[in-house]
Amino acid sequence: MSGGVDSSVAAALLVAEGCDVIGVTMEIWPEMDQAEMAAHGGCCSIGAVEDARGVCRVLGIPHYVLNLRAPFERDVIDAFRREYRRGRTPNPCIACNREVKFSELLRRAEALGADFLATGHYARVARDEAGLRLLRAVDPGKDQTYVLWGLGQPELGRVRFPVGEHHKPEIRRIAQGLGLATWDKPDSQEICFVARDYRELLGDEPPARFRDRAGNDLGVSPPVAHFTVGQRRGIGIAADRPYYVLELRPDEGVVVIGHQEDLLGAGCLLEDVHFVAASPPEAAFSCTVRIRAHGRESLAQVRPAAGATAEVRFLEPQPAIAPGQSAVFYRGEECLGGGIIAAALGAQT
Repeated sequence: MSGGVDSSVAAALLVAEGCDVIGVTMEIWPEMDQAEMAAHGGCCSIGAVEDARGVCRVLGIPHYVLNLRAPFERDVIDAFRREYRRGRTPNPCIACNREVKFSELLRRAEALGADFLATGHYARVARDEAGLRLLRAVDPGKDQTYVLWGLGQPELGRVRFPVGEHHKPEIRRIAQGLGLATWDKPDSQEICFVARDYRELLGDEPPARFRDRAGNDLGVSPPVAHFTVGQRRGIGIAADRPYYVLELRPDEGVVVIGHQEDLLGAGCLLEDVHFVAASPPEAAFSCTVRIRAHGRESLAQVRPAAGATAEVRFLEPQPAIAPGQSAVFYRGEECLGGGIIAAALGAQT
């Protein structure tokens, strides 16, 4: 329970079902100034913990705060820093779900004697003759399957997503009707452990150089880790047409820039590929693929390869394919799995 309305109502729905419910809040980021955290609205602040505790009091269920600082620091924050320094753009919510919430927290829940771990994620789980399937939420505008692609059959067998069957306005109405103080609490939109600017977490980084695709030097650049592929802001070079970041080369200290049409890529190479199904595909298959959390899906062919890798080829070139982000596979309402983008394939490849 993060102290937000979604996890509050998830608990309330389970109580209404007659489940024996325990509310748990993860203590994951204690070093940030508490006043700053409260102003930021972070899910780790003392105020958020108190909101969760207050909801549990109204629902008549126990509430615990579990110290998960060490795994969160190691598997989410350190990984976040490391990926940016490699010239990649990580999604820390995916790392948190895979390595902390549905791994370490699930183990802690089992140690408490719980049969299931429930969260406020907007997603659904269905079972058929082939096993468990991860489905989109009923509310397409709130669907969070993009950050859950790392879950497999063991995890799906132990989780519940109660709010996935509802639309967000309905969740707020339920919370208001129950007298939960979180009913009108704004949704968290930022990275939970970043108060202002993620670059503050990276420390001092050396400056880089801007170059174009032909290798021409275009001047001094801010550090490579301060950019992501597709970025326009922060380049600061006067030109007839705006520049965009095309590629990051941290080993060379180079930020490659070009124009909007140069951002198009025919596909991408994936690593750390994972499929939700008990029997993952061995041959190439067609599906839709999303390459950023709030981006649109595009038709593509996915070709699995050895070593948890795959190649994605889009039917139409896609802009700003950023290494470090996730490419997530969908077929209709089902999330099939995904992988981490290791490299983009040029439109001419």
